[in-house]
Amino acid sequence: MQIELSGQHVEITDALRDYVNEKFERLQRHFDHMTNVHTVLSVEKTRQMAEATIHMSGHNIFANAENENMYAAIDALVDKLDSQIRKHKEKITDHHRGDGRARNRENREEEE
Repeated sequence: MQIELSGQHVEITDALRDYVNEKFERLQRHFDHMTNVHTVLSVEKTRQMAEATIHMSGHNIFANAENENMYAAIDALVDKLDSQIRKHKEKITDHHRGDGRARNRENREEEE
């Protein structure tokens, strides 16, 4: 997974870059089909904003968050992305495939 990190009106320090990389590793544990992440950190007066777009095969996920602290904004952003990724993973997983066959077999055995 490639992480593109850019800043608007804020300098991206090594500590900030390491923090973002560490947080996005958590997302990759849930879903490893992410190809590219584009993250933008920006500052407007007292608002610290973080936004990210995750590119996957056939799907893109976008989230943004703002807070008075940049690290808290990154945490909120990762939490939002985490829930969206889990939701996406649930949609693409077929839960009914094996359960229906097992239930049908049990019902047939009970009838006999």
